[in-house]
Amino acid sequence: MTAALSDKLKALLDTPVFVIVATVQPDGSPQLSPVWVKRDGDDVIFSTTLGRQKEKNLRRDPRVTVLLQPFDAPYTYAEIRGTVTMSTEGGQELIDELALKYTGQKYAEFNPRSAEDNPRVVVRVTPRKVVGRL
Repeated sequence: MTAALSDKLKALLDTPVFVIVATVQPDGSPQLSPVWVKRDGDDVIFSTTLGRQKEKNLRRDPRVTVLLQPFDAPYTYAEIRGTVTMSTEGGQELIDELALKYTGQKYAEFNPRSAEDNPRVVVRVTPRKVVGRL
């Protein structure tokens, strides 16, 4: 069963809001990463690279939590719990789009060492449950 995002939450995801992604480590402990995101309908999309810990964790266990807490409204938040699907198709285009959204530059301009990165992965989070104060 999927969950719908509120209009307020969708509007916030359409801004350069920072989020924290939580994945499950092999030993069951949490692993947290700040990421840039975009929205596609009710899905939340972010980028990582092949071989990073969150990518390995998500391949093994696709459960994820995305936490938003706007810097200008610290007592509001939303926790989006869901599952992910991943693909390398469109990975470079996504990181460029996200970099433009968050920094105003393409990713290679923002991060000149990005040419050394492994291939990019598109991570699509399908919400199962949304909780919080947004």
